[in-house]
Amino acid sequence: MIDTNTLKGLIVKKGLSQKALADKLGVTPKTFYNKMSKGKFNSDEMYKMIKILGIKEPSKIFFANRVT
Repeated sequence: MIDTNTLKGLIVKKGLSQKALADKLGVTPKTFYNKMSKGKFNSDEMYKMIKILGIKEPSKIFFANRVT
């Protein structure tokens, strides 16, 4: 499961909006928001986000274990 809270924080820290990131990924904002709410992105989208956001430890975000 994706750690969406951390991902959202990185988007803001990079000075981007979710819409701007969606544009960079080549998806509509609605598609991006849906993927974010479900916590599911494909490997190409994850790779692009790692590069765009400069994510140093992607496994902590994209393969996070949620404790409930």
